Amino acid sequence: MARRYAIYDVFTANRLEGNPLAVVFDGDGLSDAAMQAIAGEFNLSETVFVQSPGNPAHAARLRIFTPGYELPFAGHPTVGAAVALAEAARGTDGEDYDLVQMLEENVGPVRCAVRKRAGSATFAEFDVPRKSVQLEARFDRQALADALSLKASQIGFENHVPSFWSAGVPFVMIPVHDVGAAGAVEFDVAQWEQITPIAEGRLASAYLYCRGGVNHVARFHARMFAPAMGIGEDPATGSAVAALSGAIHHFDQLIDGHHPFLIEQGVEMGRPSLLHLHIDVSGSEIATARIGGQAVKIAAGELYL
Repeated sequence: MARRYAIYDVFTANRLEGNPLAVVFDGDGLSDAAMQAIAGEFNLSETVFVQSPGNPAHAARLRIFTPGYELPFAGHPTVGAAVALAEAARGTDGEDYDLVQMLEENVGPVRCAVRKRAGSATFAEFDVPRKSVQLEARFDRQALADALSLKASQIGFENHVPSFWSAGVPFVMIPVHDVGAAGAVEFDVAQWEQITPIAEGRLASAYLYCRGGVNHVARFHARMFAPAMGIGEDPATGSAVAALSGAIHHFDQLIDGHHPFLIEQGVEMGRPSLLHLHIDVSGSEIATARIGGQAVKIAAGELYL
Protein backbone atom coordinates (compact mmCIF):
# COMPACT_ATOMS: atom_id res chain seq x y z
CA MET A 1 0.00 0.00 0.00
CA ALA A 2 1.28 3.46 -0.92
CA ARG A 3 1.00 5.94 1.97
CA ARG A 4 1.38 9.65 1.26
CA TYR A 5 3.83 11.71 3.25
CA ALA A 6 5.26 15.23 3.24
CA ILE A 7 8.24 16.88 4.89
CA TYR A 8 7.66 20.28 6.48
CA ASP A 9 10.15 22.68 8.02
CA VAL A 10 8.40 23.96 11.13
CA PHE A 11 8.76 27.14 13.18
CA THR A 12 10.22 28.92 10.19
CA ALA A 13 9.10 30.63 6.99
CA ASN A 14 12.28 29.53 5.19
CA ARG A 15 12.99 26.11 3.72
CA LEU A 16 16.03 24.31 5.11
CA GLU A 17 15.63 26.14 8.42
CA GLY A 18 13.48 25.36 11.46
CA ASN A 19 12.72 21.81 12.57
CA PRO A 20 12.00 19.23 9.83
CA LEU A 21 8.95 17.03 10.35
CA ALA A 22 7.66 14.00 8.48
CA VAL A 23 3.86 13.92 8.16
CA VAL A 24 2.45 10.52 7.15
CA PHE A 25 -1.09 11.23 5.99
CA ASP A 26 -2.32 7.64 5.64
CA GLY A 27 -1.58 6.40 9.14
CA ASP A 28 -4.58 4.13 9.66
CA GLY A 29 -3.77 0.43 9.96
CA LEU A 30 -0.15 0.86 10.98
CA SER A 31 0.97 -0.97 14.11
CA ASP A 32 2.91 0.79 16.86
CA ALA A 33 6.01 -1.15 15.82
CA ALA A 34 5.59 -0.09 12.19
CA MET A 35 5.19 3.57 13.12
CA GLN A 36 8.28 3.40 15.32
CA ALA A 37 10.24 1.79 12.48
CA ILE A 38 9.08 4.43 9.99
CA ALA A 39 10.11 7.19 12.41
CA GLY A 40 13.51 5.55 12.59
CA GLU A 41 13.66 5.44 8.79
CA PHE A 42 12.97 9.17 8.49
CA ASN A 43 15.35 9.75 11.43
CA LEU A 44 13.98 13.22 12.11
CA SER A 45 13.36 14.50 15.62
CA GLU A 46 9.68 13.60 15.16
CA THR A 47 7.39 11.87 12.68
CA VAL A 48 3.63 12.36 12.97
CA PHE A 49 1.06 9.85 11.72
CA VAL A 50 -2.38 11.17 10.74
CA GLN A 51 -5.20 8.76 11.58
CA SER A 52 -8.99 8.87 11.61
CA PRO A 53 -10.28 10.70 14.71
CA GLY A 54 -12.26 8.99 17.42
CA ASN A 55 -14.65 11.96 17.40
CA PRO A 56 -15.98 12.61 13.87
CA ALA A 57 -16.18 16.33 14.68
CA HIS A 58 -12.40 16.43 15.03
CA ALA A 59 -9.97 16.84 12.13
CA ALA A 60 -7.64 13.91 12.86
CA ARG A 61 -5.91 11.77 15.43
CA LEU A 62 -2.14 12.24 15.63
CA ARG A 63 0.47 9.72 16.77
CA ILE A 64 3.88 11.30 17.38
CA PHE A 65 7.12 9.32 17.36
CA THR A 66 10.74 10.30 17.93
CA PRO A 67 13.42 7.89 16.66
CA GLY A 68 13.37 6.37 20.15
CA TYR A 69 9.76 6.26 21.33
CA GLU A 70 6.25 7.70 21.13
CA LEU A 71 5.39 11.05 22.70
CA PRO A 72 2.01 11.99 24.19
CA PHE A 73 2.37 15.53 22.84
CA ALA A 74 4.85 17.68 20.94
CA GLY A 75 4.75 21.18 19.55
CA HIS A 76 6.39 21.06 16.17
CA PRO A 77 4.38 17.97 15.06
CA THR A 78 1.19 19.74 16.18
CA VAL A 79 2.00 22.93 14.27
CA GLY A 80 3.32 21.04 11.24
CA ALA A 81 0.40 18.61 11.07
CA ALA A 82 -2.14 21.42 11.45
CA VAL A 83 -0.54 23.29 8.54
CA ALA A 84 -0.20 20.12 6.44
CA LEU A 85 -3.85 19.15 6.94
CA ALA A 86 -5.06 22.66 6.17
CA GLU A 87 -2.95 22.91 3.02
CA ALA A 88 -4.02 19.45 1.87
CA ALA A 89 -7.66 20.48 2.21
CA ARG A 90 -7.47 24.12 1.09
CA GLY A 91 -4.27 24.34 -0.94
CA THR A 92 -1.49 26.91 -0.83
CA ASP A 93 -2.78 29.15 -3.61
CA GLY A 94 -6.00 31.10 -3.89
CA GLU A 95 -7.88 32.94 -1.17
CA ASP A 96 -6.64 33.62 2.34
CA TYR A 97 -8.28 31.59 5.04
CA ASP A 98 -8.54 31.06 8.79
CA LEU A 99 -9.73 27.80 10.29
CA VAL A 100 -9.82 25.93 13.58
CA GLN A 101 -9.05 22.23 13.93
CA MET A 102 -9.33 19.84 16.87
CA LEU A 103 -6.51 17.32 16.79
CA GLU A 104 -6.57 14.25 19.02
CA GLU A 105 -3.22 13.45 20.65
CA ASN A 106 -2.33 11.03 23.42
CA VAL A 107 -2.27 13.98 25.81
CA GLY A 108 -5.89 14.77 24.86
CA PRO A 109 -7.66 16.99 22.29
CA VAL A 110 -5.62 19.97 21.10
CA ARG A 111 -7.29 23.03 19.58
CA CYS A 112 -5.33 24.53 16.66
CA ALA A 113 -5.93 27.69 14.67
CA VAL A 114 -4.45 27.98 11.17
CA ARG A 115 -3.96 31.22 9.24
CA LYS A 116 -3.00 31.43 5.55
CA ARG A 117 -2.10 34.72 3.93
CA ALA A 118 -0.89 35.28 0.38
CA GLY A 119 2.84 35.74 0.13
CA SER A 120 3.70 34.24 3.51
CA ALA A 121 4.12 30.80 5.02
CA THR A 122 1.09 29.28 6.72
CA PHE A 123 0.91 29.91 10.47
CA ALA A 124 -0.59 27.58 13.08
CA GLU A 125 -1.11 28.09 16.80
CA PHE A 126 -2.36 25.64 19.41
CA ASP A 127 -3.67 25.87 22.96
CA VAL A 128 -1.26 24.12 25.30
CA PRO A 129 -3.32 21.07 26.38
CA ARG A 130 -1.79 20.82 29.85
CA LYS A 131 -0.57 23.64 32.04
CA SER A 132 3.10 23.50 32.91
CA VAL A 133 3.73 22.11 36.38
CA GLN A 134 6.93 22.06 38.40
CA LEU A 135 8.26 18.61 39.27
CA GLU A 136 10.30 17.75 42.33
CA ALA A 137 14.05 17.66 41.73
CA ARG A 138 17.28 19.08 43.08
CA PHE A 139 20.23 20.03 40.92
CA ASP A 140 23.92 20.52 41.59
CA ARG A 141 25.08 23.57 39.68
CA GLN A 142 28.63 22.28 39.21
CA ALA A 143 27.39 18.90 37.94
CA LEU A 144 25.13 20.64 35.42
CA ALA A 145 28.02 22.86 34.34
CA ASP A 146 30.26 19.82 33.85
CA ALA A 147 27.63 18.11 31.68
CA LEU A 148 27.44 21.25 29.52
CA SER A 149 31.19 22.04 29.51
CA LEU A 150 30.50 25.40 31.16
CA LYS A 151 31.65 27.11 34.35
CA ALA A 152 29.32 26.92 37.33
CA SER A 153 29.12 30.73 37.24
CA GLN A 154 27.50 30.48 33.79
CA ILE A 155 24.54 28.50 35.14
CA GLY A 156 21.64 30.79 36.03
CA PHE A 157 20.77 34.43 35.45
CA GLU A 158 18.95 36.97 37.63
CA ASN A 159 16.73 34.83 39.91
CA HIS A 160 16.39 31.98 37.38
CA VAL A 161 17.89 28.72 38.66
CA PRO A 162 17.72 25.15 37.27
CA SER A 163 14.26 23.63 37.70
CA PHE A 164 12.15 20.75 36.43
CA TRP A 165 8.90 21.33 34.50
CA SER A 166 6.44 19.43 32.33
CA ALA A 167 3.39 20.29 30.23
CA GLY A 168 3.10 16.71 29.01
CA VAL A 169 6.80 16.07 28.33
CA PRO A 170 9.34 16.71 31.16
CA PHE A 171 12.37 18.98 30.74
CA VAL A 172 15.14 20.13 33.02
CA MET A 173 15.12 23.91 32.54
CA ILE A 174 18.68 25.19 32.72
CA PRO A 175 19.09 28.98 32.61
CA VAL A 176 22.49 30.07 31.33
CA HIS A 177 24.11 33.45 31.66
CA ASP A 178 23.83 34.70 28.09
CA VAL A 179 23.83 33.78 24.39
CA GLY A 180 27.60 33.38 24.48
CA ALA A 181 27.35 30.75 27.20
CA ALA A 182 24.60 28.93 25.29
CA GLY A 183 26.77 28.88 22.19
CA ALA A 184 29.75 27.49 24.10
CA VAL A 185 27.89 24.41 25.34
CA GLU A 186 29.37 21.01 24.52
CA PHE A 187 26.80 18.49 25.72
CA ASP A 188 28.24 15.41 27.45
CA VAL A 189 25.66 12.63 27.13
CA ALA A 190 27.38 10.28 29.61
CA GLN A 191 27.54 12.92 32.32
CA TRP A 192 23.99 14.04 31.64
CA GLU A 193 22.68 10.50 32.07
CA GLN A 194 24.31 10.40 35.51
CA ILE A 195 22.59 13.52 36.84
CA THR A 196 19.27 13.97 35.04
CA PRO A 197 16.08 12.93 36.85
CA ILE A 198 13.75 10.23 35.61
CA ALA A 199 10.14 11.18 34.83
CA GLU A 200 7.45 8.94 33.38
CA GLY A 201 10.00 6.12 33.22
CA ARG A 202 12.52 7.98 31.04
CA LEU A 203 15.53 10.24 31.48
CA ALA A 204 14.51 13.87 31.22
CA SER A 205 15.79 16.12 28.43
CA ALA A 206 17.84 19.30 28.84
CA TYR A 207 16.44 22.69 27.81
CA LEU A 208 18.86 25.61 28.04
CA TYR A 209 17.60 29.18 27.87
CA CYS A 210 18.73 32.75 28.38
CA ARG A 211 17.35 36.19 27.74
CA GLY A 212 17.79 37.90 24.39
CA GLY A 213 18.84 36.31 21.16
CA VAL A 214 20.83 36.53 17.96
CA ASN A 215 17.63 37.74 16.31
CA HIS A 216 16.84 41.12 17.87
CA VAL A 217 13.12 40.29 18.13
CA ALA A 218 13.71 37.23 20.35
CA ARG A 219 12.95 37.49 24.06
CA PHE A 220 14.70 34.20 24.84
CA HIS A 221 17.39 32.06 23.20
CA ALA A 222 17.23 28.28 23.70
CA ARG A 223 18.84 24.93 22.96
CA MET A 224 17.45 21.41 23.62
CA PHE A 225 19.27 18.09 24.02
CA ALA A 226 17.35 14.81 24.28
CA PRO A 227 19.60 11.72 24.09
CA ALA A 228 16.88 9.46 25.55
CA MET A 229 14.64 10.38 22.61
CA GLY A 230 17.39 9.63 20.12
CA ILE A 231 17.82 13.37 19.45
CA GLY A 232 21.30 14.83 19.77
CA GLU A 233 20.02 18.41 19.55
CA ASP A 234 16.64 19.71 18.44
CA PRO A 235 16.24 22.87 16.34
CA ALA A 236 12.80 23.75 17.77
CA THR A 237 10.87 22.17 20.63
CA GLY A 238 7.29 23.26 21.22
CA SER A 239 6.73 20.88 24.14
CA ALA A 240 9.75 22.43 25.88
CA VAL A 241 8.36 25.92 25.30
CA ALA A 242 5.09 24.71 26.83
CA ALA A 243 7.05 23.61 29.90
CA LEU A 244 9.06 26.86 29.84
CA SER A 245 5.84 28.86 30.24
CA GLY A 246 5.67 27.65 33.84
CA ALA A 247 9.28 28.59 34.55
CA ILE A 248 8.85 32.06 33.03
CA HIS A 249 5.75 32.70 35.13
CA HIS A 250 7.39 31.29 38.26
CA PHE A 251 10.65 33.22 38.09
CA ASP A 252 9.48 36.43 36.40
CA GLN A 253 6.29 36.64 38.48
CA LEU A 254 4.14 37.69 35.55
CA ILE A 255 1.31 40.04 36.45
CA ASP A 256 -2.29 39.50 35.35
CA GLY A 257 -2.74 40.11 31.63
CA HIS A 258 -1.40 38.95 28.28
CA HIS A 259 2.32 38.25 27.80
CA PRO A 260 3.78 37.50 24.33
CA PHE A 261 7.24 35.99 23.91
CA LEU A 262 9.29 35.08 20.85
CA ILE A 263 11.82 32.32 21.45
CA GLU A 264 14.65 31.43 19.09
CA GLN A 265 16.20 27.98 18.90
CA GLY A 266 18.38 26.03 16.47
CA VAL A 267 20.76 28.93 15.80
CA GLU A 268 23.86 26.92 16.72
CA MET A 269 22.70 24.12 14.39
CA GLY A 270 22.33 26.42 11.38
CA ARG A 271 18.54 25.87 11.48
CA PRO A 272 17.18 29.00 13.17
CA SER A 273 13.62 28.71 14.44
CA LEU A 274 11.16 31.17 15.95
CA LEU A 275 8.50 29.95 18.36
CA HIS A 276 5.65 32.20 19.47
CA LEU A 277 4.53 31.79 23.09
CA HIS A 278 1.52 33.64 24.52
CA ILE A 279 0.74 33.42 28.23
CA ASP A 280 -2.46 34.78 29.76
CA VAL A 281 -2.31 35.28 33.52
CA SER A 282 -5.38 35.70 35.73
CA GLY A 283 -5.44 35.70 39.51
CA SER A 284 -1.64 35.38 39.50
CA GLU A 285 -1.92 31.99 37.77
CA ILE A 286 -1.51 30.93 34.13
CA ALA A 287 -5.02 30.82 32.68
CA THR A 288 -4.04 29.77 29.16
CA ALA A 289 -0.91 29.39 27.06
CA ARG A 290 -0.59 29.16 23.28
CA ILE A 291 2.32 28.21 21.04
CA GLY A 292 2.57 28.92 17.34
CA GLY A 293 4.79 29.27 14.33
CA GLN A 294 5.00 29.03 10.57
CA ALA A 295 5.68 25.91 8.50
CA VAL A 296 6.67 25.30 4.88
CA LYS A 297 6.52 22.10 2.80
CA ILE A 298 9.86 21.02 1.40
CA ALA A 299 9.15 17.53 0.01
CA ALA A 300 6.38 15.03 -0.64
CA GLY A 301 6.22 11.40 -1.66
CA GLU A 302 4.89 7.93 -0.90
CA LEU A 303 5.84 5.12 1.44
CA TYR A 304 5.37 1.64 -0.03
CA LEU A 305 4.15 -0.24 3.03
